[in-house]
Amino acid sequence: MLVAGALMPDAHQGYGLPIGGVLAMQADMIIPYAVGVDIACRMCLSIFDLPAVLVDREKEKLKNLLLDHTHFGIGSKTKVHYDTSLFDRPEWHAFKTVKSLKDKAYAQLGTSGTGNHFVEWGELTVSENALEGIPAGNYLALLSHSGSRGFGGSIANTYSAIAMKKTLLPKEAKHLAWLDMNTDEGEEYWMAMNLAGDYASANHHEIHNKIARALNIQPVSRIENHHNFAWKEKLADGTDVLVHRKGATHAGEGVLGVIPGSMSTPGFVVRGKGNAASIHSASHGAGRLMSRSAAFKTISKADVDRNLLEKRLTLIGAGLDEAPMVYKDIHAVMAAQADLVEVLARFQPRIVRMADAREKAED
Repeated sequence: MLVAGALMPDAHQGYGLPIGGVLAMQADMIIPYAVGVDIACRMCLSIFDLPAVLVDREKEKLKNLLLDHTHFGIGSKTKVHYDTSLFDRPEWHAFKTVKSLKDKAYAQLGTSGTGNHFVEWGELTVSENALEGIPAGNYLALLSHSGSRGFGGSIANTYSAIAMKKTLLPKEAKHLAWLDMNTDEGEEYWMAMNLAGDYASANHHEIHNKIARALNIQPVSRIENHHNFAWKEKLADGTDVLVHRKGATHAGEGVLGVIPGSMSTPGFVVRGKGNAASIHSASHGAGRLMSRSAAFKTISKADVDRNLLEKRLTLIGAGLDEAPMVYKDIHAVMAAQADLVEVLARFQPRIVRMADAREKAED
């Protein structure tokens, strides 16, 4: 069953497996809740060959691009699409559960959720010889964080319920119920999870491509990675495993990714070092210090406003539950995983859009 486990430095409490938890199971067992509800929640960074100072010089233009080409909230939809070719794939008709969700997925293509999901402009500082084809310097960059929307959530809930019926566990452990990959339900979940991964990527590409087109310039590079997923991998001793990363970044040797901080603290472009002790994983962000309910009780808008002014940050949307103070110190988190990833570039958010504060938060 369980072969190995690890906990990342941004870890905090979650259902079944903690957020920031990594489980390597035997290769024919998959735990839907150890993947997560927002399947394939993803980071995507577009780097433009434009100077970072444009984030100040063209602030209103860049702000309006976010307003015009991003859509947030539970049930949010879009009417104009950039590329819908993903929906031509046969997987959408492979079995009833996915087929019934196709129209919802199509309508939500290119949208973002609530909670900690965002699309933001920022200043990317690239080190010498860090990123292939990109000289050292300061660049305008676009960073987004969101997942597979209602499609992924429905898949997670459907197959988690099936797993709990198939695998009877004590109440306190019920969210660790698994599916046998050799059964119809296991095969369906695996196919749906991978489709959700491609769909999450397509969501980001819609946003980034629409904004790039409106900006009339294509990015020189795009870096993306997801968490809340399961990968077929081998451990150092050659054991075949299914690695679940719930709120954890794949950090295999040479694998690029983005680890964000909070709305006003930096994120980092990283390259994985393939550390076996962490099961080739790293944090997916800074990690929360307090719950959303605690944030509403203890943090004032005045405190947040002072922080944003100090960081020269323009914020569209968001609530006190996403204030910078609710997150761990991203610098301490990065220092704690220096043996897991190499930092290649630093991203400082400057114009941030998140869901309206009145929206219900999603995990």
